[in-house]
Amino acid sequence: MTAPVSARAARSTERADAEMWRAAGILLCAAVLAGLDATIVNVGIDAVARDLGAPLSTVQWVMTGYLLAVSVVMPISGWVSERFGAKRTWLFSVAVFVGGSALCGLAWSAPALIAFRVVQGIGGGMMQPVGQAMVAQAAGPSRMGRVMAVTSVPVMFAPVLGPVLGGLIVQGLDWRWMFLVNLPIGAAVLLVAVRWLPSIGARTPQNRLDLRGLVLISPGLAALVYGFTAAGEAGGFTAPGTLAPLLLGAALLVAYAVHALRGAEVPLIDLRFFARRGFAAATGNSFLLGASLYSSMLLIPLYYQQVQQVSALAAGLLLAPQAFGTAITTYLAGRLTDRLGPRPLLLTGIGAALAGTLAFTQLAAGPPGWLLTASLVLRGIGMGLTMAPGMTAVYRSVARHEAPRAASALNVLNRVGGSLGTALLVVVLQNGDPNPAAAFGDTFWWAFGLTALSLVPAFLFPSREGEST
Repeated sequence: MTAPVSARAARSTERADAEMWRAAGILLCAAVLAGLDATIVNVGIDAVARDLGAPLSTVQWVMTGYLLAVSVVMPISGWVSERFGAKRTWLFSVAVFVGGSALCGLAWSAPALIAFRVVQGIGGGMMQPVGQAMVAQAAGPSRMGRVMAVTSVPVMFAPVLGPVLGGLIVQGLDWRWMFLVNLPIGAAVLLVAVRWLPSIGARTPQNRLDLRGLVLISPGLAALVYGFTAAGEAGGFTAPGTLAPLLLGAALLVAYAVHALRGAEVPLIDLRFFARRGFAAATGNSFLLGASLYSSMLLIPLYYQQVQQVSALAAGLLLAPQAFGTAITTYLAGRLTDRLGPRPLLLTGIGAALAGTLAFTQLAAGPPGWLLTASLVLRGIGMGLTMAPGMTAVYRSVARHEAPRAASALNVLNRVGGSLGTALLVVVLQNGDPNPAAAFGDTFWWAFGLTALSLVPAFLFPSREGEST
């Protein structure tokens, strides 16, 4: 009797593995679409402004509107996933994203394009955390590191490939194809998902919407992200139109914290998660790495374009070594996380990112191109070593049914960190040395400092697999 039982158990495990990897692959395709869309538009803003006859200050809202929409819907994604089912919520978010992409490609004016980007952002803002939670729930604790590593590689590539793809489209096609390119891929993902994506995670329709929390946290995040964006554009955090939204956003988020800890039975984002060591360390690390790494992703191509005078396409291609470094280590990091625990990998990754940033702090001295290329590879290695361990620690610190709300918290903090870091570094750059190369070098010291700060929560991670989170 033992052999047949063992054989059945092995077949069941194989089926579960196949189902998990199929789900991860489908969910990943949509995540790549959202990742590409976050950066593909950056290189085409000038073309959009010329074609629609709108000033650049107006067209900038094509990017800002998308970010605000993402910030508004991310906190509610966990509740919607629980209330209506993860698969149904994810399919809806992909459909909204693809529909918004189609509308953007048909936009007849700048205001119409901005409005349609908001629609696209609503889909994109829910798609990422819901899909991430579904992958975590399908993987389970024992396979979490490997799955997070595999799914992280294309997502890390997408922001790097976005400017390259955007540059190719702007040079060879109409700017509208920056949005229309999402249609065939998105439609194919939807068709495959309807047929092959399993239902993951149980519905909990009895949970009522935390309406008061929604009124506080979504506008609070939107005001905060808008204030950071405005500070970057205005060159300071005290500029007119900047301080008010920052203060309003901070006040609303403080009010939400009081409400979530004292009043709500099931808050949109459960702040009690932060009492868990693994969750607090991982989300704090995600916030700081978002601030340092995403802001650097803006600075590096900007340096190549403004100082080295290369095209947007060439600047995107020059980021390829960083993506190469990420690809080398991400999958390996996932396997090692399952065996060793996250702390050793995180500390090594942060150290590599710091070493890879040093050459960019010396831009005033004109470091050779090969050194900058090698530094980008090193930065990529650091990013690869930090991504999977951090995400794994978040989902191992919560129960399976808590994954949707944990995903909301993780993505919100990462988004806010990225917005804050980008605004801070842009302000430093704009108020820096008159020599452009020196200004960039000084600004990278701030990126170095933000990365160094992430060492603090990294030391709070479990030092080995199996240690309490």
